[in-house]
Amino acid sequence: MAALAPVGSPASRGPRLAAGLRLLPMLGLLQLLAEPGLGRVHHLALKDDVRHKVHLNTFGFFKDGYMVVNVSSLSLNEPEDKDVTIGFSLDRTKNDGFSSYLDEDVNYCILKKQSVSVTLLILDISRSEVRVKSPPEAGTQLPKIIFSRDEKVLGQSQEPNVNPASAGNQTQKTQDGGKSKRSTVDSKAMGEKSFSVHNNGGAVSFQFFFNISTDDQEGLYSLYFHKCLGKELPSDKFTFSLDIEITEKNPDSYLSAGEIPLPKLYISMAFFFFLSGTIWIHILRKRRNDVFKIHWLMAALPFTKSLSLVFHAIDYHYISSQGFPIEGWAVVYYITHLLKGALLFITIALIGTGWAFIKHILSDKDKKIFMIVIPLQVL
Repeated sequence: MAALAPVGSPASRGPRLAAGLRLLPMLGLLQLLAEPGLGRVHHLALKDDVRHKVHLNTFGFFKDGYMVVNVSSLSLNEPEDKDVTIGFSLDRTKNDGFSSYLDEDVNYCILKKQSVSVTLLILDISRSEVRVKSPPEAGTQLPKIIFSRDEKVLGQSQEPNVNPASAGNQTQKTQDGGKSKRSTVDSKAMGEKSFSVHNNGGAVSFQFFFNISTDDQEGLYSLYFHKCLGKELPSDKFTFSLDIEITEKNPDSYLSAGEIPLPKLYISMAFFFFLSGTIWIHILRKRRNDVFKIHWLMAALPFTKSLSLVFHAIDYHYISSQGFPIEGWAVVYYITHLLKGALLFITIALIGTGWAFIKHILSDKDKKIFMIVIPLQVL
C-alpha cells in the first residue's frame, strides 16, 4: 500500500505558516486589550513590590451600595529594628484622580498622621491585629468599616457589636446634656478600634466591608495601600506581597455610579450612527453623478461605529449584571473598535492624498506614507 502523501507541498505550507505567524501579534494585542476589563469584581496579586503607594480602586457609590475587601495574603520582607508601617486608607474623593494628600512629599505618610479626614487601617503583623482609625465624620458622612469572619457578607447591613456598659465607662462626659447615651457610645467607637487578623507564618489575611447607609455618604471612594518607611530605610530594600480581592456593588448594578447609564447611552448612540449611515447612503444613491468611491468608504464608517457601540453596550451590560465581562463580547468589541479606527484613519489619509477627487491611482510616495503611518496608528 502506497504511503499517503502529505496534503500540500512544503512550498505551499510555508506561506500559510508565515500568515499564521503574522496573526500572532494581533491576537496578543487583543489579549492585552481585554485584560484591563476585569470588571468590578477585582483580583490583584502583587509580589515583591517596592512602591510607597498603590491605588487599588476608585468606585462611585449610591445609597445601599457596598464594598467587600478580602485580603487573602499580605506579607512583607521587613528588616529588623526598622520603623516600617503598612496599611490601607479609604478616602472620599471629588474625582477619579489621586487624592490631595497623596500629592505631598514622597516621605509623607498618611498612616502616621493623627488628624486626617480619611479612614485608616494600620496593620501590626507582629501582634496579628489591625487598628482602624476613623475620622469624626465616620457614621454620618463616611461609612463605618466593619470586620467580619463570615465569608458571605455581601449586602448585609451589619453593625459591629458594641457593649454599651463597657463603652460608656470609657467615654468622657460631654457638655451637651441633651445627647443620648447611645450617641456618646457611638462617638467613642468611631475613634480607634483594634481587630485581630489571621497570621500564617508572617502572611496575614482578613476581610472587611462597609455599606453606604445614608444619602450623605454617597460619593466617590478610593482605596489605597500604603508603605511608610523610616528615614534610614531605602525603599528598594523593603518589599511586600499582596493578594487582594475587591467586590463593589451599587443597589442594582456592579457599575460605578457614573457608569450606570453607559449601556443605554451606547445603545442610543449606536442607533444614532446607524440612522446617520442610512441617511448618507440614501443621499449617495439619490445623487449618483456626484459620488466618488471615497464617499462609499465614508458610508462604512457610521455602520462600523454603530456595531462597535452595540458590542460595547453588551459588554457593559454583563459587567453591570455579573461584575465581570464575558470575554467573547469584549474581544468582539475590541475587534470592531480597531476596525473602525483603522477605517477612519485610512479614509482621512485618502482624502488628504486626493484619491478619487484629483487622482485615481496612488503614487509610490503615497503608498510609502500609508505603509508608515497606518502601522503607527495601530500601535
